[in-house]
Amino acid sequence: QVQLVESGGGLVQPGGSLRLSCAASGSIYGINAMGWYCQAPGKERELVATVTSGGRMNYADSVKDRFTISRDNAQNTVYLQMNSLKPEDTAVYYCNAKINRWYGGEYDAWGQGTQVTVSS
Repeated sequence: QVQLVESGGGLVQPGGSLRLSCAASGSIYGINAMGWYCQAPGKERELVATVTSGGRMNYADSVKDRFTISRDNAQNTVYLQMNSLKPEDTAVYYCNAKINRWYGGEYDAWGQGTQVTVSS
């Protein structure tokens, strides 16, 4: 079993910054992509940003040029630097990791979610 533990959410004013962290632990055979998803009240969970084990990044159009995803493969940790935050960024942010199975294939592991609220 793999556990993902997130930290760094909170309340911030518009234009402010937050940094989210997510550390994976447990029986990890290998991790492919890691990323962040968000879910606002009444909406479906949607992609924010992902990064592969090789460092290739992908962003939702709504966060490009404002958010930066990074990863420490040695620590099995992924980060999300969130700048120029807007009220519409308010959501629960979930960490995701694509975990390799030793016999082939992969499965999704999810964190418990961390609340980000952008409000004056």
